[in-house]
Amino acid sequence: MLGFRAMARGSYLQFCPVAMAAEVLCTRWTVIVLREMISGSKRFNDLRRGVPRMSPALLSQRLKELEAAGIIERVALAKEPGIFEYHLTDAGRDLEPIIMAFGIWGQRWVERKASLEKLDAGLLMWDMRRNLVPEPMPPQRNVIQFRYPELPAAERSYWLVVEPETDVDLCQVDPGYDVDLYVSSDLRTMTDIWMGGDTVRGAMDDNRLMLTGDPKLATHMQAWLGLSPFAPEHSRLANA
Repeated sequence: MLGFRAMARGSYLQFCPVAMAAEVLCTRWTVIVLREMISGSKRFNDLRRGVPRMSPALLSQRLKELEAAGIIERVALAKEPGIFEYHLTDAGRDLEPIIMAFGIWGQRWVERKASLEKLDAGLLMWDMRRNLVPEPMPPQRNVIQFRYPELPAAERSYWLVVEPETDVDLCQVDPGYDVDLYVSSDLRTMTDIWMGGDTVRGAMDDNRLMLTGDPKLATHMQAWLGLSPFAPEHSRLANA
Protein backbone atom coordinates (compact mmCIF):
# COMPACT_ATOMS: atom_id res chain seq x y z
CA MET A 1 0.00 0.00 0.00
CA LEU A 2 1.12 3.57 -0.65
CA GLY A 3 2.66 5.69 2.07
CA PHE A 4 -0.08 8.33 2.37
CA ARG A 5 1.48 9.74 5.54
CA ALA A 6 4.14 11.37 3.36
CA MET A 7 1.50 13.87 2.18
CA ALA A 8 -0.14 14.46 5.57
CA ARG A 9 0.53 18.23 5.55
CA GLY A 10 -2.19 18.72 2.93
CA SER A 11 -4.62 16.14 4.25
CA TYR A 12 -8.31 16.51 3.46
CA LEU A 13 -9.09 14.37 6.54
CA GLN A 14 -11.49 12.22 4.54
CA PHE A 15 -11.51 8.45 4.14
CA CYS A 16 -12.79 8.81 0.53
CA PRO A 17 -10.33 7.19 -1.94
CA VAL A 18 -10.61 10.26 -4.21
CA ALA A 19 -9.50 12.52 -1.36
CA MET A 20 -6.69 10.14 -0.41
CA ALA A 21 -5.41 9.95 -3.99
CA ALA A 22 -5.63 13.75 -4.31
CA GLU A 23 -3.38 14.13 -1.26
CA VAL A 24 -0.68 12.25 -3.17
CA LEU A 25 -1.21 13.55 -6.69
CA CYS A 26 -2.55 17.09 -6.50
CA THR A 27 0.44 19.01 -5.17
CA ARG A 28 1.79 21.53 -7.69
CA TRP A 29 3.81 19.96 -10.55
CA THR A 30 3.28 16.36 -9.40
CA VAL A 31 1.05 15.33 -12.32
CA ILE A 32 3.46 17.01 -14.77
CA VAL A 33 6.44 15.13 -13.31
CA LEU A 34 4.48 11.89 -13.65
CA ARG A 35 3.64 12.81 -17.25
CA GLU A 36 7.36 13.09 -17.95
CA MET A 37 8.13 9.75 -16.36
CA ILE A 38 5.32 8.02 -18.21
CA SER A 39 6.73 9.57 -21.42
CA GLY A 40 10.05 7.86 -20.70
CA SER A 41 12.23 10.32 -18.76
CA LYS A 42 14.17 8.57 -15.99
CA ARG A 43 17.12 10.78 -15.11
CA PHE A 44 16.98 14.04 -13.18
CA ASN A 45 18.36 16.17 -16.01
CA ASP A 46 15.93 14.66 -18.52
CA LEU A 47 13.05 15.37 -16.15
CA ARG A 48 14.28 18.96 -15.82
CA ARG A 49 14.17 19.40 -19.59
CA GLY A 50 10.57 18.25 -19.58
CA VAL A 51 9.59 20.67 -16.79
CA PRO A 52 11.85 23.66 -17.59
CA ARG A 53 9.89 26.12 -15.44
CA MET A 54 10.15 23.96 -12.33
CA SER A 55 13.07 24.71 -10.01
CA PRO A 56 15.59 21.88 -9.44
CA ALA A 57 14.94 22.08 -5.68
CA LEU A 58 11.19 21.62 -6.13
CA LEU A 59 11.69 18.79 -8.61
CA SER A 60 13.96 17.04 -6.11
CA GLN A 61 11.33 17.52 -3.40
CA ARG A 62 8.52 16.11 -5.54
CA LEU A 63 10.63 13.09 -6.49
CA LYS A 64 11.32 12.40 -2.81
CA GLU A 65 7.61 12.68 -2.04
CA LEU A 66 6.67 10.32 -4.87
CA GLU A 67 9.32 7.86 -3.70
CA ALA A 68 8.03 8.05 -0.11
CA ALA A 69 4.50 7.46 -1.40
CA GLY A 70 5.63 4.30 -3.23
CA ILE A 71 4.89 5.65 -6.72
CA ILE A 72 8.49 5.77 -7.94
CA GLU A 73 11.79 4.22 -6.88
CA ARG A 74 15.32 5.59 -7.10
CA VAL A 75 17.63 3.08 -8.76
CA ALA A 76 21.45 3.21 -8.78
CA LEU A 77 23.04 2.29 -12.12
CA ALA A 78 25.67 -0.44 -11.71
CA LYS A 79 27.54 0.60 -14.87
CA GLU A 80 27.57 4.31 -13.98
CA PRO A 81 28.62 4.80 -10.33
CA GLY A 82 26.95 7.77 -8.68
CA ILE A 83 24.21 7.98 -11.34
CA PHE A 84 20.59 7.26 -10.46
CA GLU A 85 17.37 6.79 -12.38
CA TYR A 86 13.79 7.18 -11.22
CA HIS A 87 11.52 4.28 -12.19
CA LEU A 88 7.77 3.98 -11.83
CA THR A 89 6.59 1.25 -9.48
CA ASP A 90 3.49 -0.83 -10.18
CA ALA A 91 1.49 1.89 -8.44
CA GLY A 92 3.11 4.51 -10.68
CA ARG A 93 2.46 2.57 -13.87
CA ASP A 94 -1.19 2.26 -12.82
CA LEU A 95 -1.41 6.06 -13.11
CA GLU A 96 -0.74 6.09 -16.88
CA PRO A 97 -4.42 5.95 -17.97
CA ILE A 98 -5.21 8.69 -15.43
CA ILE A 99 -2.46 11.00 -16.76
CA MET A 100 -3.55 10.27 -20.34
CA ALA A 101 -7.14 11.07 -19.39
CA PHE A 102 -5.96 14.45 -18.02
CA GLY A 103 -4.35 15.21 -21.37
CA ILE A 104 -7.32 14.08 -23.43
CA TRP A 105 -9.67 16.18 -21.29
CA GLY A 106 -7.39 19.22 -21.72
CA GLN A 107 -7.19 18.70 -25.48
CA ARG A 108 -10.95 18.33 -25.68
CA TRP A 109 -12.13 21.10 -23.35
CA VAL A 110 -9.40 23.72 -22.89
CA GLU A 111 -9.66 26.42 -25.54
CA ARG A 112 -7.02 25.89 -28.22
CA LYS A 113 -6.22 29.61 -28.47
CA ALA A 114 -5.45 29.77 -24.74
CA SER A 115 -3.17 26.73 -25.01
CA LEU A 116 -1.21 28.31 -27.87
CA GLU A 117 -0.44 31.38 -25.77
CA LYS A 118 1.79 29.23 -23.53
CA LEU A 119 4.65 28.62 -25.93
CA ASP A 120 8.06 27.19 -25.05
CA ALA A 121 10.45 26.29 -27.86
CA GLY A 122 12.72 24.17 -25.69
CA LEU A 123 9.85 22.11 -24.31
CA LEU A 124 8.31 21.69 -27.77
CA MET A 125 11.59 20.44 -29.24
CA TRP A 126 12.14 18.08 -26.27
CA ASP A 127 8.69 16.58 -26.81
CA MET A 128 9.28 16.34 -30.57
CA ARG A 129 12.62 14.58 -29.98
CA ARG A 130 11.13 11.75 -27.94
CA ASN A 131 8.06 11.22 -30.14
CA LEU A 132 9.90 11.33 -33.46
CA VAL A 133 9.30 8.31 -35.73
CA PRO A 134 12.52 7.47 -37.65
CA GLU A 135 11.02 4.83 -39.99
CA PRO A 136 9.92 7.26 -42.76
CA MET A 137 13.47 8.70 -42.90
CA PRO A 138 16.34 7.50 -45.10
CA PRO A 139 18.41 4.77 -43.29
CA GLN A 140 21.32 7.09 -42.45
CA ARG A 141 22.14 9.96 -40.13
CA ASN A 142 19.49 12.63 -40.66
CA VAL A 143 20.01 16.15 -39.33
CA ILE A 144 17.07 18.55 -39.20
CA GLN A 145 17.52 22.16 -38.18
CA PHE A 146 14.47 23.98 -36.83
CA ARG A 147 14.54 27.75 -36.87
CA TYR A 148 12.04 30.08 -35.20
CA PRO A 149 12.90 33.51 -36.68
CA GLU A 150 10.86 35.55 -34.20
CA LEU A 151 12.71 34.26 -31.12
CA PRO A 152 15.87 35.77 -29.54
CA ALA A 153 19.09 34.49 -31.09
CA ALA A 154 19.86 32.14 -28.16
CA GLU A 155 16.48 30.38 -28.53
CA ARG A 156 16.09 30.52 -32.30
CA SER A 157 17.74 27.34 -33.60
CA TYR A 158 17.54 23.65 -32.66
CA TRP A 159 18.95 20.55 -34.32
CA LEU A 160 17.51 17.03 -34.25
CA VAL A 161 20.15 14.39 -35.01
CA VAL A 162 18.63 11.03 -35.91
CA GLU A 163 21.13 8.16 -36.06
CA PRO A 164 19.97 4.69 -37.18
CA GLU A 165 19.04 2.43 -34.24
CA THR A 166 20.00 4.98 -31.57
CA ASP A 167 18.21 7.66 -29.58
CA VAL A 168 17.40 10.98 -31.21
CA ASP A 169 19.66 13.80 -30.03
CA LEU A 170 18.42 17.35 -29.52
CA CYS A 171 21.04 20.11 -29.77
CA GLN A 172 20.74 23.83 -29.23
CA VAL A 173 24.33 24.32 -30.40
CA ASP A 174 25.29 23.41 -33.96
CA PRO A 175 26.47 19.77 -33.78
CA GLY A 176 28.75 20.29 -36.79
CA TYR A 177 26.99 17.90 -39.20
CA ASP A 178 25.66 18.77 -42.63
CA VAL A 179 21.99 19.65 -42.36
CA ASP A 180 19.63 17.49 -44.44
CA LEU A 181 16.47 19.54 -43.90
CA TYR A 182 15.93 23.12 -42.79
CA VAL A 183 12.57 23.84 -41.12
CA SER A 184 11.57 27.48 -40.66
CA SER A 185 8.34 28.42 -38.89
CA ASP A 186 6.96 30.64 -36.18
CA LEU A 187 6.74 28.85 -32.85
CA ARG A 188 2.95 29.07 -32.64
CA THR A 189 2.50 27.29 -35.98
CA MET A 190 4.97 24.51 -35.13
CA THR A 191 3.34 23.99 -31.73
CA ASP A 192 -0.12 23.80 -33.32
CA ILE A 193 1.12 21.23 -35.85
CA TRP A 194 2.63 19.07 -33.12
CA MET A 195 -0.54 19.30 -31.02
CA GLY A 196 -2.66 18.17 -33.98
CA GLY A 197 -4.51 21.43 -34.60
CA ASP A 198 -2.71 22.16 -37.88
CA THR A 199 -0.83 20.15 -40.52
CA VAL A 200 2.51 20.43 -42.26
CA ARG A 201 0.76 20.76 -45.64
CA GLY A 202 -1.69 23.37 -44.39
CA ALA A 203 1.09 25.50 -42.87
CA MET A 204 3.18 25.23 -46.05
CA ASP A 205 0.23 26.24 -48.23
CA ASP A 206 -0.22 29.36 -46.07
CA ASN A 207 3.53 30.13 -46.14
CA ARG A 208 3.77 29.72 -42.36
CA LEU A 209 6.20 26.81 -42.72
CA MET A 210 9.17 26.53 -45.10
CA LEU A 211 11.08 23.29 -45.77
CA THR A 212 14.41 23.33 -47.60
CA GLY A 213 16.59 20.33 -48.33
CA ASP A 214 16.08 16.59 -48.75
CA PRO A 215 12.75 16.19 -50.61
CA LYS A 216 12.02 12.81 -49.01
CA LEU A 217 12.43 14.21 -45.51
CA ALA A 218 10.25 17.17 -46.46
CA THR A 219 7.54 15.03 -48.06
CA HIS A 220 7.25 12.71 -45.04
CA MET A 221 7.59 15.30 -42.29
CA GLN A 222 4.01 14.83 -41.08
CA ALA A 223 4.76 11.13 -40.55
CA TRP A 224 8.17 11.34 -38.85
CA LEU A 225 7.22 14.29 -36.66
CA GLY A 226 5.35 11.86 -34.41
CA LEU A 227 3.01 14.47 -32.88
CA SER A 228 1.68 14.75 -29.35
CA PRO A 229 0.08 11.61 -27.91
CA PHE A 230 -3.04 13.77 -27.53
CA ALA A 231 -3.10 14.96 -31.17
CA PRO A 232 -5.60 12.25 -32.25
CA GLU A 233 -8.19 13.96 -30.04
CA HIS A 234 -8.15 16.94 -32.44
CA SER A 235 -8.95 14.65 -35.36
CA ARG A 236 -11.70 12.92 -33.40
CA LEU A 237 -13.34 16.24 -32.54
CA ALA A 238 -12.98 17.53 -36.10
CA ASN A 239 -14.75 14.44 -37.44
CA ALA A 240 -17.47 14.33 -34.77
